[in-house]
Amino acid sequence: MRLKNYKMAKKKIKLSTPAWILEGYDSPAAYNKAKGVSTKKKSGKTFKIRKCPECDSDEVGVVIGEVNLWECRKCKWKGSDIKQEELTEDEFMKYLDEKGEDVA
Repeated sequence: MRLKNYKMAKKKIKLSTPAWILEGYDSPAAYNKAKGVSTKKKSGKTFKIRKCPECDSDEVGVVIGEVNLWECRKCKWKGSDIKQEELTEDEFMKYLDEKGEDVA
């Protein structure tokens, strides 16, 4: 009985080819440079914002029960290549003001 439960609990993880290879870049650094992604670490407190690559909305969340799958609540996009921005505290506060969120 234990062996059967172990086999059922074991999941196979699908490997996917990284976007930088699919789009023909030689390295992740070249891909990030072409896409405008900064890999430099910002000093001080930072905040990460995830956005939908289709509609640029920040209303995205992880799909429960799937490995590395995201879903946009606005346009219903599903995928694993989510856009991620890293903001300083001042940039994040400005972002929240522009979005209309209450800041205490």
